[in-house]
Amino acid sequence: MNEELTKNIIAAFTEEQVERLTGVSVRQLRNWDRTGFFVPSLAYEDRSQPLSRLYSFRDLVSLKILNSLRNELNVSLQHLRQVKDKLAHLGDDMWSKTILFVLNKRVAFENPETRAKEEIVSGQGILQIPLEVVTGDMRRAVDAMRKRDEALIGQIERKKGVANSKPVIAGTRIPVSSVKAFADEGYTVEQIRAEYPTLTEADVIAAINHKNAA
Repeated sequence: MNEELTKNIIAAFTEEQVERLTGVSVRQLRNWDRTGFFVPSLAYEDRSQPLSRLYSFRDLVSLKILNSLRNELNVSLQHLRQVKDKLAHLGDDMWSKTILFVLNKRVAFENPETRAKEEIVSGQGILQIPLEVVTGDMRRAVDAMRKRDEALIGQIERKKGVANSKPVIAGTRIPVSSVKAFADEGYTVEQIRAEYPTLTEADVIAAINHKNAA
């Protein structure tokens, strides 16, 4: 991804944000992570912790493509696993740097290094997924999400079913008590933000100053 494309984007995305931006459900994300099909690049080793699965912008682009393949074009997960094995030499961003084609629910691809198609297809009924369009659309979607969430920055909320209905940073599932715990251990605002990359300085300060975190 070029430098221009990466400017002004959120460093990390929660499962809920990924679902909203890519169409891949939280249930699918967790299943794909658990089975090793798609592991978030910013995941914590202990997945039982809150926000232990965080996704990069590169992950979003790959997941948007996988959503098209799996959920819109109904390519089987078994076949996608086989494609993944074949593309493994391309690295973690294999889905986002490969030109993909679909015919009869089968995936073909063009090797970005050799430009040679490694599966023979007829060309009839093939759908090419243009990566540049997917990447550009994702950038616009991220920008739109950020604008929608600006009103929530520095706010605390409670939602039924979220963090056992305890106070969280508005627009996230991050408990206020978790942020306070880091502050009580002597973490600075910036150090806390390093633990929770999606939070702003205003979010952290609001959580530290919140009186009813329990």
